[in-house]
Amino acid sequence: MRNGWSCNAARPFAAALAVLLALSMTSSRTTAHAAGLPPRPERPAEDRAAAAARLRQAYQRDPATWPEPLVAPGVEWRELGPLPVVDHPADNPFSPEKAALGRILFHDPRLSRGGTLACVSCHEPNLAWADGRVVAEPPGRKPRRNTPSILNAAFEPRLFWDGRASSLEEQVAEALTNAGEMAATPERVEQLLSGSPGYRRLFAAAFPEGAITFPRVVAAVACFERTVVGGQSRFDDFLRGKAAALTDAELLGLDLFRREARCLTCHHGPTLSDGRFHNLGLSYYGRPHEDLGRQAITHASDDAGRFRTPGLRNVTRTGPHMHNGMFDLEGVLRMYNAGMVTAKRHPHQLDDPLFPVKSPLLRPLGLNRQDLDDLAAFLATLEEPRNHPRPPELPEIPAPDAGE
Repeated sequence: MRNGWSCNAARPFAAALAVLLALSMTSSRTTAHAAGLPPRPERPAEDRAAAAARLRQAYQRDPATWPEPLVAPGVEWRELGPLPVVDHPADNPFSPEKAALGRILFHDPRLSRGGTLACVSCHEPNLAWADGRVVAEPPGRKPRRNTPSILNAAFEPRLFWDGRASSLEEQVAEALTNAGEMAATPERVEQLLSGSPGYRRLFAAAFPEGAITFPRVVAAVACFERTVVGGQSRFDDFLRGKAAALTDAELLGLDLFRREARCLTCHHGPTLSDGRFHNLGLSYYGRPHEDLGRQAITHASDDAGRFRTPGLRNVTRTGPHMHNGMFDLEGVLRMYNAGMVTAKRHPHQLDDPLFPVKSPLLRPLGLNRQDLDDLAAFLATLEEPRNHPRPPELPEIPAPDAGE
């Protein structure tokens, strides 16, 4: 998907537009900037080529000298750049044995209450460490939110769409024990794994004391997840000095991303995320599929409708997008170009402290079709090489009455 939309990206604009229109037609509550600003004029081919040549000169230099970006006033942004080395916490240091154990546990559905759901069930390596669904559908839980990829989760200050976990250890423990997900209990997990000679050997190699405890299960899985990082995209090649890694359209898209498209306001730094929470106007307040996001965790009215900014590395392979999974990439770009959705209060909502207020960082952009194609082309340069690892062999766990 370098110079146009892929089949997958082209499909959903009608769906995205339908959402905009539906929102705008819901009484007087919501208006969508469906028209936004009129698109700016498209440029002739020779003008685009000349602009790309100038940009190639500018962006071949050190990122510290790249053209000044256009971001909203007051935003503390960081320049795009390569991923840093993963910083493993002092209370869960890295070891190859621990990461290997964590990978096996990550693939083992027997940890879940029903014995059918593993971490990999929703974070599949062949699906860019997500699940490809609109929303997650674990047994016993009403589908609600899109599954985030765990790629580069090691660099995120908070995890889950609502930020309820502040570390990978908290994320793993939540996924394992949440009644709507794997629904495991620490006692059962410890008993189950302790009955396996294979797991006893793996834990003895990963932990000096060797005992199998639930905190060590969590630590091992988190240790493995910190090894799931990218950094091998064509954009990374470009950052390493390979000027030919990006086409002219992709260079134009990079400059748009940093400037006129204002993407850098929230999607900056090595992971292309500010790690913060923003309201995009998609909380469906007072209607089916209502989701107040961060507010359910903090209970602060200002957080109503806010969700975590996802990183954009590998974004062309982790769709559908947004917390509700309603949009593919073309729809996302067009929604941002329109300034997203602005909800209006009914009279009875004038003093409602929970009424979600869209982020003031959003506004119509007036980009044309060339611009949107160029942005999509740049985002495709963030793709990681496809990875098709074989799942690990799981240790045998004898039946409770079978002995060892």
